[in-house]
Amino acid sequence: MPFPFSSRRISGIRHFGLISRVLIKHGMGEVADRLKGGGSTRIKSGLPDPVRIRRTLEELGPSFIKLGQLMSTRGDLFPPEYIDELTKLQDQVPPVPFDSIRTLIESDLGEPLDQLFESIDEEALAAASVAQVHAARLKTGEKVAVKVIRPGIDKRIRKDIQVMYYFAARFERTFDLGRIIGAVNLVKEFERSIFRELDMLVEAGNIERFSRSFKDVEEIYIPRVHWDHTSRSVLVMEHIDGIKMDHVEEIRQQGIDPEEVAMIGLRSFSRQLMEAGIFHADPHPGNTLVMRDGRVSLVDFGIVGYLDEETMMQIAHLFLGFSEHDYDMVMEAFEAAGLVNPRNMDLKSFRADLKDMAEPFYGRSLKTISVKDVYDEVMRLVFKYRIRLPRNLLLLFKTFIQTEALGKILGSEASLLEVTRPYAKRLLQKGYEAHKVIKNMGRDAKLFGGYLRQVPQLAHGLFKRLAIEAPQFEISHAGLDEPTRKFENSINRLTLGLVTAASLIAAALILNSSRKILVFEIDFFGVQTLSVTDVLGISGYVIATVLGLWLVFSIIRSGKL
Repeated sequence: MPFPFSSRRISGIRHFGLISRVLIKHGMGEVADRLKGGGSTRIKSGLPDPVRIRRTLEELGPSFIKLGQLMSTRGDLFPPEYIDELTKLQDQVPPVPFDSIRTLIESDLGEPLDQLFESIDEEALAAASVAQVHAARLKTGEKVAVKVIRPGIDKRIRKDIQVMYYFAARFERTFDLGRIIGAVNLVKEFERSIFRELDMLVEAGNIERFSRSFKDVEEIYIPRVHWDHTSRSVLVMEHIDGIKMDHVEEIRQQGIDPEEVAMIGLRSFSRQLMEAGIFHADPHPGNTLVMRDGRVSLVDFGIVGYLDEETMMQIAHLFLGFSEHDYDMVMEAFEAAGLVNPRNMDLKSFRADLKDMAEPFYGRSLKTISVKDVYDEVMRLVFKYRIRLPRNLLLLFKTFIQTEALGKILGSEASLLEVTRPYAKRLLQKGYEAHKVIKNMGRDAKLFGGYLRQVPQLAHGLFKRLAIEAPQFEISHAGLDEPTRKFENSINRLTLGLVTAASLIAAALILNSSRKILVFEIDFFGVQTLSVTDVLGISGYVIATVLGLWLVFSIIRSGKL
């Protein structure tokens, strides 16, 4: 929801004054004066010192720390030295007193605490700026983790966002830099993301989606949600007894190979990216636990990224394009994703810079290539050409870096680029295009059905008009029968050729598909099993062959070969 930009309508004027004083304290008095004074004169000045920005955000509190963390993912807007400094922002804060937590749980779930839980620890397991977690035990005896939104945090965030909008609007009007980075849009992006993080039902839904995606993957475990104890402000989920992924020696003492744990993490991320279409966007050690049996469990799903089918395909093409030195494939993927536009940028120059950036990595062992190095180089180009990247793609880059860093903590020399490559190839080879074609056919069929429903109404209108106006017209022609017949024959042959080609392509896609429908046993020329999928594919080949032979025969017989 949009907030008013006028200072007279800002409710927390004392809060506004506090922010101005903090800016002055950290050496940004000129910025504070210009923002308070407004004015229409643009100032062409750069960003203040990155350390000052970080310290200012830390002192301003939870909302501004979260805003800074969002800014740290926007390498397309801010130079590398600012990104590096903003990534140091931490939102670990003292926990809220348990009496306030008790009141919120009972109010939200509608029952006294002793009826909801057999016991609950008053001391928090973890506390962040938005929520804190307590260990508890259900009446059934099952151990659970109770994540509770900090009481009153939503009101504080709304007030902070109101002031953020005011400052962002003034910043855009006063400084050229504010217009370039889109300060107001940055606050809008923050508003969307922070209120999703404040809704525990959203996080619970994310957990369920991960659980479905990994139900057949034994090496990954997703905790179970207790929906009858979950609300917008309270999330109760299965407690995972595990070791933080960066506690390498403790993992080793359990008889678990840390390098294998790293590989599980890398494979997990590859599956999220290339199969599930949803990825855990905050995989730091506290959110990635090694269970006693060697499995890896993901917890805390407050920040996730979503990828649709087209984006997954574009990422796969980008990945393979870079790995195979195919910059045409890379550029096509960029254009398909809408990241580059021939009308407002020099694509030839961009392609040359892209090649200059990528080629130095090819002569080196994959073990010496860090995703962070690749990220920094890509962001340099993005910043140079003012390319605005989607938030999910930036989250993906950040997650790449965190995931590979965890692998190196565990002593693994494996490269995330190397691990992900076969998943990208499988994505492109498993008939994904066929699935998309079928889906598009269904959409087009619905559209065509809509047109058919309009035909009676259109016909009625046409006949009504003809009856009223009684138009008279006459058409005559001479000598057009033979040309018309030849034209129809040509069109028929062209149509037949298209049908033949389509049958061949469809048959190939169906036979190459990994999905089989209605598989049954049969003893026919040594074939032991057959499925409806196989029958459809073979039938397509037969139809295409018959139509192709007939087409060739008709062309030869016509003497027009």
